[in-house]
Amino acid sequence: MPQLTLSVLDLVPVRAGQTSADAVAASIALAERADELGLHRFWVAEHHNMPSVASTNPPVLLGVLAGRTRRIRLGSGGVMLPNHAPFVVAEQFAVLEAAAPGRIDLGIGRAPGSDPVITALLRSSGHTSDVDAFPNHIRDIEALLSPQGAGLRLSSGEEYAVRATPNAAGTPELWLLGSSDYSAQLAGRLGLPYVFAHHFSGEGTERSLGLYRSSFEASEHLSAPRALLTANVVAAPSADEAVRLALPQLQHMARLRTGTPLTALDTVEAAQAAHVTQAQHDLIEAMRARWFIGESGEVAERLAAFADRYDVDEVMVSPSAGASAADPIDRAPARERTLELLAAHLPQGVLAAA
Repeated sequence: MPQLTLSVLDLVPVRAGQTSADAVAASIALAERADELGLHRFWVAEHHNMPSVASTNPPVLLGVLAGRTRRIRLGSGGVMLPNHAPFVVAEQFAVLEAAAPGRIDLGIGRAPGSDPVITALLRSSGHTSDVDAFPNHIRDIEALLSPQGAGLRLSSGEEYAVRATPNAAGTPELWLLGSSDYSAQLAGRLGLPYVFAHHFSGEGTERSLGLYRSSFEASEHLSAPRALLTANVVAAPSADEAVRLALPQLQHMARLRTGTPLTALDTVEAAQAAHVTQAQHDLIEAMRARWFIGESGEVAERLAAFADRYDVDEVMVSPSAGASAADPIDRAPARERTLELLAAHLPQGVLAAA
């Protein structure tokens, strides 16, 4: 994997027996290990009201991680912009950039990240959710984050200067996230780097990247298209061990997609003993074929081929290994081990340059 840069996407998973504090502690340890290993980015997602996910507020989590890491880039994968006022997002990430200069990414998505009830609660304070306004909100954030700031024209005709911070010396790196034609074409039209959420379904990747590249217009941020892909990954010393470790997350996703009430993630032992319906079994087998699960060398080769196929030089892995009952309650050893095993297949020079 000589040319492949590895990054991490974390949802702060919560397993049976864990408190939110335990889950956050495990993710902090994961970020620290990714930093030590020389991986390029560590992003946290935004999901709401899910018993298995503690990643509800990316800017708060990133503030914690900024104080616990040294060199790795930190970002949102992503902030779900319809839930938030653009000015608030700009202020949050401007402060993060001031606290960790040159290390902050702002990944923006268009999905709500939750069910309709929670979405209504998030927007009840007046946040804008008009899809047609989404491109303008991204442009607003770009302007507000810049050292020059943005100008508002008041009803009196007077120009009113607005900045996310009083005296910005740098700006976060802005990325647009998506899994649809709309997001791909918008990222191209705005001249922004693009993240395709391949880990969601594994479908439409080639089409979306093609639309992004064909619609790309150079901007002050980017002169040529730049894309990365996400992938669910479980690497272990053996293929059998990797499959065993993947079971809790695979079963959880199958339950989600068949409308089964969700709980915290099972341990590996509970997942091995769990009953699954035929429909869930079929979903699990389909996901196994798309995920990167196996012995670490084989997974590394598949990731390299995956990046080569879609002509990207960075893959953001979501380490999806489950936990055993005997594992420390505030750590995720198998998730850390996935990163360690993959990093072992990268030359140290590439890691240092990432």
